[in-house]
Amino acid sequence: MDRLLVTGAGGFLGSAICQAAVRQWQVFGVVRSRPPVAELQAVYKTDMTRRRDLFQVLDEVSPQAVIHTAAMADPNACQTDPEASRRINVESTVFLAQWCAEHAASLIFTSSDLVFDGLHAPYRESDAVNPVNRYGEHKVLAEAHIRRIYPQAAIRRMSLMFDNAPSPRGQSLSMLLKQGQSVRLFVDEFRTPLYVHAAAEGILSTMNHAGVLHLGGAERVSRYQFGIMVAAAIDVSHQRIVPCFQRDIPMPAPRPLDVSLDIDLARSLGFQPPVLSDCFSP
Repeated sequence: MDRLLVTGAGGFLGSAICQAAVRQWQVFGVVRSRPPVAELQAVYKTDMTRRRDLFQVLDEVSPQAVIHTAAMADPNACQTDPEASRRINVESTVFLAQWCAEHAASLIFTSSDLVFDGLHAPYRESDAVNPVNRYGEHKVLAEAHIRRIYPQAAIRRMSLMFDNAPSPRGQSLSMLLKQGQSVRLFVDEFRTPLYVHAAAEGILSTMNHAGVLHLGGAERVSRYQFGIMVAAAIDVSHQRIVPCFQRDIPMPAPRPLDVSLDIDLARSLGFQPPVLSDCFSP
């Protein structure tokens, strides 16, 4: 079996990728703190912003492919600490692109729908990027560096991802609702939510497609509509979903209103995300 290195192997998407990939790969993980959910060949606790430390791991594993999910993914944290965001989201990506280019290893980089400004959705791969916050800016920079250093690499722009069970990020929306908690959700922010395990399968099944590819869900919904659908699917009162506007919850990072992704290209490659109602069990 070929060797696959997953960065952020203990994170939300990274864990799902590891769980799916162990069926066909020898999977190795790089983590900052959280251990991965799946049982891997080896796990390295490494600061990826240190080029020497990262290259030491890469040289030891000598992977045929690298899936780079590690990131400082909270836009608010990136906005308040842009230097940390730049180191984690841009510099570590540059290091990986350099190593993969030098060793002819496949590189799959997970970017974000937040590279767009939210004014012209749904977005296709060819649409111009125009981020409104620092996290999006750094994803755009990382993409540009990858194209310059290693044009054969794969860039996967991911939509908002979710799970129906507790995850490394904490309790899922469905779990919070089942516990009787109320949740405030935006009526004016639209996304194409994607089940995280479908996201993992989409990344693995399209690894050989170089360049940019959008992986999002099958339906465009507001955050509030998404919450209502989750509540209905798990037979919880929709009254626990409290509608609000973006302006009602001030945050450090500006948020685009609609970054829904057009996934026609991914569909042509066999990607078939599930409908939202099929992703939740009572």
